[in-house]
Order: sequence, then C-alpha cells, then structure tokens
Amino acid sequence: MNSFEDNRPNPDELLVSLINEEEKSKRGKLKIFFGMCAGVGKTYTMLEVARAEKLKGSDIVIGIVETHKRKETSELVEGMEIVPRKKYEYKSTTVEEMDLDAIIARKPQIVLVDELAHTNAPGSRHTKRYQDVQEILEHGINVYTTLNVQHLESRSETVAQITGIIIRETLPDEIFENADEVEVIDLTPDELLQRLSEGKVYTPERSKEAIENFFRKGNITALREMALRIVADRVDKQLHDYMQQKRIKGPWKSGLHLLVAVGPSPYSGKLLRWAKTLSYSMGGDIQAIHVETLHKLTPKESGQLHKNMNLARQLGIKIRVVTNYDVVKGIVDFAQKENVTHIMVGKPRVRNLLSMFRLGNFVNKLIRFSGNIDVYILGSDESAKDRFKDRVSIPSFTSNIRQYLTISILVALTAGASYLIKDLIGYQVVSFVLLFLVSILAIFYGTGPILLAATLSALIWNYFFIPPQFTLHIDKPLDVLMFVMFFIIALLNGILTSRVRLQEKNTRVREARTHALYQLTRELSMATGIQEVSKIAVRYIHKYFNLECAIILKNDLNKLDDHVKHETNIKFSENELSIAAWVFRHSSKAGKYTDTLPSTIYTFYPLTGINENMGIIAVEHTHIFTQGEEQFWEAFISQISGKFEREYLRSAARKAYKLTESEKLYKTLFNSISHELRIPVATILGASDSLLSQAFPEETRTKLYSEISIASIRLNRLIENLLNMSRLESGRITPRLDWCDVHDLVHKVFETLSQELQPFQPSIVIPTDMPLVYIDYGLVEQVLHNLVLNATQNAPAGSNIRIKFFYDNGFLTIQVMDRGKGFPEAELNSVFNKFYRGKDATAGGTGLGLSIVKGFVEAHQGSVIAKNRSNGGAIFTIKIPVKISEMDSLKKHDD
Repeated sequence: MNSFEDNRPNPDELLVSLINEEEKSKRGKLKIFFGMCAGVGKTYTMLEVARAEKLKGSDIVIGIVETHKRKETSELVEGMEIVPRKKYEYKSTTVEEMDLDAIIARKPQIVLVDELAHTNAPGSRHTKRYQDVQEILEHGINVYTTLNVQHLESRSETVAQITGIIIRETLPDEIFENADEVEVIDLTPDELLQRLSEGKVYTPERSKEAIENFFRKGNITALREMALRIVADRVDKQLHDYMQQKRIKGPWKSGLHLLVAVGPSPYSGKLLRWAKTLSYSMGGDIQAIHVETLHKLTPKESGQLHKNMNLARQLGIKIRVVTNYDVVKGIVDFAQKENVTHIMVGKPRVRNLLSMFRLGNFVNKLIRFSGNIDVYILGSDESAKDRFKDRVSIPSFTSNIRQYLTISILVALTAGASYLIKDLIGYQVVSFVLLFLVSILAIFYGTGPILLAATLSALIWNYFFIPPQFTLHIDKPLDVLMFVMFFIIALLNGILTSRVRLQEKNTRVREARTHALYQLTRELSMATGIQEVSKIAVRYIHKYFNLECAIILKNDLNKLDDHVKHETNIKFSENELSIAAWVFRHSSKAGKYTDTLPSTIYTFYPLTGINENMGIIAVEHTHIFTQGEEQFWEAFISQISGKFEREYLRSAARKAYKLTESEKLYKTLFNSISHELRIPVATILGASDSLLSQAFPEETRTKLYSEISIASIRLNRLIENLLNMSRLESGRITPRLDWCDVHDLVHKVFETLSQELQPFQPSIVIPTDMPLVYIDYGLVEQVLHNLVLNATQNAPAGSNIRIKFFYDNGFLTIQVMDRGKGFPEAELNSVFNKFYRGKDATAGGTGLGLSIVKGFVEAHQGSVIAKNRSNGGAIFTIKIPVKISEMDSLKKHDD
C-alpha cells in the first residue's frame, strides 16, 4: 500500500508535463547535425537524411545550404526544392540571405537551414540566423540545421585558447540544449586531415594554410573531445529527464544549485562561460547574482555590466540583482536563502590604494562566511605584461573634477577663516572646526572628495596651526598623537557618513520604486475599461521613467491593431508597425538596444499576461536601463500587462454573459412565439377548412366564423406586441401628445376586450371633475389594454376587475386592480422584464405585455409599479406627468 502511494504521480507535475508536451507539439522540431569543426560532413549528412525523408513522402525544401563548391554536396542539392534567397544591399555589395517570410508562407514539413550560428546581413529582420530558425519553429515547421562546437557561446573562448583563433559567430547554449534531436557527425583527426589534403574541404591553397593553423592534429583532437563530451553530457541529461518524466527512481545525484557572482569586470564573461560549462557537466541548475553596493559605477563599468548581464541571458542563466553595502554579505545571504550548494567567483585582479583599507580579502571573507557552501575560484589567464597594470592601478572614483575643486576651496576658506582667529580659539579648536567641516561635506559628496578633504584638512592643520607653524614637523608627542587621531577620525567619519548617505539614497530609491509600484497597482485596481488602464499606464511611465510611450493592444480577432488608441506624440511608420506585430506574435522584445531589428529608434516590449499576450508597448529610450531600472521596468510592465489581461477577460466574460442571455431570450422567444402562433393559426386553418369542405347550418358556421375572428385577434395581438417591442428596442418611440378624455380611453379598451371581460365584474372609477389630459392616446390605450388583459388572465371568473383614474398635482394616476393570486414577493422586481413569465403563470403568452407597458409609460416620462393587495390580488399603479386644459385648470383653482 505504501509502495503504491509512493509511486503515485504528482497531479501538479503531471499537469505541467502535459502542458509542456502540448506546447512542444505545436512547435516544429529542431534537429542539429553537430560536429567538431568544418569538413566533417555535417551538411552532406543533413542532405542525405533529407533526401531519404523525401523518398518517404515528406515535404522538404532548402532554406539555405552552403555547398562551398564541394562536388558531393552539390550533387545532393540537385533535385531538391530551393526557396529563392532574399537580397540585401550592403556597402555597394549585394548580399544574399535566407528568405524567412517565403519559407513561412510556403510552410513545408521540413526546411534545411545550414550554419545555425551565422550572422545575418544588416537590414535583416533578425541579427542572427538562429533567431530566424526560432521563428520558423514557432510556425510549426521542422528544421534541419548544422552547427560546430566552437560556435557555442560557452565554448567559444576555450576554443580560442586551443586554436589561437577568436570565434566571432556564436549562439546561446539554450538553443543547443532545447534542440529536439542532436546527431553528432564524427571523423578521426587522420580522416579529416586526409579529406583536407585531397581538397574535399577547401581548395588546395586554403587546405595547406588551414592544416598549418586551425586544423592541426592536436587542435582537432581537443575539439573532437569537446564535441563528444558535450553530446555525451546531453545524452546523460536526456536520460535524467526521461527518468524524471517517467518517475523512475535512479541513483543520480540531485540538489546541485550553482551561483555565479557577476560584476562590471571584463573578466566576468569568462567566469559566466566557465560556470555554464561546469553546471552542464555537473547537471546542476545555475543562476547569476549581481550585488549593487554604495559604489556608483562609471559609464564604462555600467556598459560592461550590461554586456555581462546580456551574456548571462544568452547562456540561459537566470539573473538576480540584490542590494547590499557588502558584496560578500549580499552573496552569502542570497545563497543561503536559495539553498545554493556552490558559489563561483573570479580571482581578484586589482590591487589599488583602496584595497589596503578593506577589512580582509574578498575571497577570504567569502570562504570564511560561506559555511557549508563550496566556493569555486576561477584563475587568471592574462599575460604577464597585463598583471602589473592590474595590480598597480589607481582606485576608480566616480566624482567629477568640479567636486574635488569645490572641496578644496571650502577647506581652504574654512582654514583661512580659522587662521584669522587662531589666537582666540587655539589650534586645538581649529581641528574640531575642520573635523566638523569634513563631516558636513560627507553628506553631500562621495568617497573620493571626502578622502581629499580629510587629507587636506590634516595637512593644513599641521602646516599652519600646530607649532612650529609653517612646517610639517611636530615637536610635542601629544600633538603628533592629535594629528594622527585627527586624520583617522576625519577620514573614518567622512567615509562612514558618505556611506550612510549613499545607503540612505539607495534606500530612498528603493522606497520610491516600491511606492510607485504600490500607487500603480492601487490605481490599476480601481480602473475600469481598457482606455482608463492605458491612460494610467502612459501617465505613470512618463512620471517615473520620463519616457514617451505608445500602447497598441490586440483586437477581437486576436491580432494587433494597426493604430494607437490613446494620445501620444509617437507616430509609427509601416516598418515600425511590422516590428510591433512581430513582437506581439513572438512575445519577445525588439528594436533599439536589442538584437532584433535594432535599427529603429523605438524599443518594443510585449505586454505578456499570465496566459496570453495582450499587445505591445513602445518607448523611445535615451539610454540603456541599468539593472535596477530594468527590474523596475519589468515590474511595471508586468503590472500593466496583468491589468490589461484582467480587463480583457472581464470584457470577454461580459460578452459571453450577454451571448448566453441572448441565447436564452432567443430560445424563450422562439418557444413562446411558436406556441402563440401555432394555436391561432391551427384554429384558423381548422375552421376555414371545415367551412370549405362541408356545408354546415348557419349556427355552426357562425361559431366557426367567431373562432376565426378570435384567433385572428389573438394573432394580431401577438404581432402588435412584437412590433411594439421592436420599436422600444430601437428607441423610436416618441409620444404624439394630444388632448384626451379618459372616459373615451377606458371605454375603447373595454370595447376591445369585451369578450375577455364577460366572465368578470369590471368597474371604473373616474372623478366627476376629471380634466382632459395631454397624452399619446394610442400608447396609453395599449398600456391599459395590456394591464386589463393581464388581469383577465390571472383573476378568477366572477371576481372584480377595477380601474381607477385621478389627477393630482400634475400627474395622471391610473390603477388597475384584480383579485387574483398576486405575485410572489421574490418576483415583484422582475414582472416588467422582457419574456418574463411567473412560475405559476397560465399557459400561453409571450411575456412581453408588461414589458411594453413599462416602455410606453417611460416614454411619457412616467413610472409604473406592481404590488400585491392586502386582501389578495395585484394592483398596478401608473403615474404620468401631464398638463391639463386651461379651463380645467381654472376649475381646479376655483375648487
């Protein structure tokens, strides 16, 4: 029993597995023919496999294949369908690239795309060919492609060290890792060198040069080992994933969590690649961390950090940014919270003046405070001539020269003022004045200026104030001690005050961002409607990022609109609208400061909700976001996207509700009308058929004529109700007011309903001084007709039906009362709804009569209410504002 329970699949994991399989089934399959270098036969093997698949009936086209004029390869291309290449003009030269749109429009089953790591010509939709392949896969087209080991981002630097050749064209490792199938194409070094010497790879001249440089036997052996190891690791990972998916228990090692520390150093790129390789070999997950400290980065350092972060993303490494005044403390705290097992850092390379004041070496502190977490330290590979420059470098300060000049002037002025009164206050008090000045300056300036202020103050105090004056020599040991203590206290006080100031500034920035997100979330939660959400989003983005933005949302056809629906100064060209459409389709950012279509002046971000993409937002950046700004922006976009999605779902729910209610009304109307039509039509047909087919006595014929007449009246009443309701729905009801005598009105209704009123005891109450009223005779007649008819249908035979009229304070009041069952209390608010019929209602009727009463009364700016009478029955009270004739008005006044 326990064993069964242990092997039972986790429902959440099963659901995630099913979702992943469903998503994979919608995408095309990527097969990579992988080799150690050029010439091993990747393209040849790919074409062979493609021809074999074609013989089986597969629809295969060539997107782009480079034969390099190799005879055997060219022969395999013959007879294959080739999609014509697209031409681009670059520096007066025509460059041919794969036609992505033509392939997608052709939609074959399989497309061959050679050289996956290739860089596209300027003007192409994507910077790299692998991005073209990703778009093809998203359209459900399978792709066969080729790749060499040196083009993997994590291996490019290692290959450069082995061969001495820098690899320019690389692709993210995640492309390789996410491939559905990898087929390794392998040759021994001797076989490859034989192919080169025979001219099967390059021309004889190029082959000789290649053998002497890149294709040395040692290089080939190292590359071969690297390629085979990568594929072996991938196979091991596939086995691991399979065992996890099938819930097979195995002896694999789990729980490896790697963390790599990234900074603004140019060596962080090497650290990231090495860490990625290590994580792949160890089978552990990896993430990167950057600790924001009080130190302000220079523009050069910010640019380098941005490059390192982008590289981490390309390598498929998740990035986290934390803030802490101590880098070691920030790394260790994060590692402990995230259950990290291995921390990877680079060996410190810089030795400068500031490092002397640090309390312990960075690496030593990390090892000391990391506890049970293993620490990996990446060594140095720089040449000897670079080491001295690294070790003997000046500290990096971010304050400008103007701040240093200001500090110097302020210290000089304070010292000059103190010098004038030194005889009154003594040189000891001057030290406190200068110390106070350094403390004050630390509130406004950075570490570099404060270090200068402390040093300058100490030297000035020594030279101008401590006896003997105008010399740096100090006679008294007490003064020497005071001088040393002054310098240390001034320096520490200034630096610590500066640190507190910077820390307070960072805290203020975080608090402002948190408050901004809170305000945005609060306003979005209260917003109703897409337009209001757009206005809030535009206002907050301009307020907190100082950016002009444009939001384009999808339409009901699940396609991106071609225009912006809110006020903005941004105007899109057709090319920019096509970029927006691409971003919407692929849920990936593009434009300025990205690798996709970077030539435009705008950056386009997808508004991706929890379940679907709602549209795009375009902004005109003036600079690249810092890491903190990037995280703040992503949080903003996430909140805005989520609100758009909720509004969209709310709108869809309303539409679905209306559609459901419309369908219910349609069914009710159809059933009611079909029933109401069937009875009178059947009566008319039956009676007329009897009259035509047989000769009946006069009395029988009269009865049949009467049945036809009654059925026709009933049919006419149904048609009138439908027409009246149609007029009400269209809003075309306009009362035609005229003077009316209510006596004529009620007698006309009683005459029309004489047959229906025969079983009852009707009574009419009209005051003797009832004036003429200014109403629409036809509409009020229909109102009264429907109310009286409703009473005859619900009151018992022989009971009293009472109609009462009176005029009071500018209102005509009509009451229709019966002695039926009345209405259940729960139904009183629904009796005037369209097609509403009570639970205990008698058969027949469409449920439109009382709804028409309400509509016609409201057309007169009046009101109608239904109530139950105390002794049983129902009472309808109508109040219509009317004017009366002048004569009647005078009579009322006299009375």
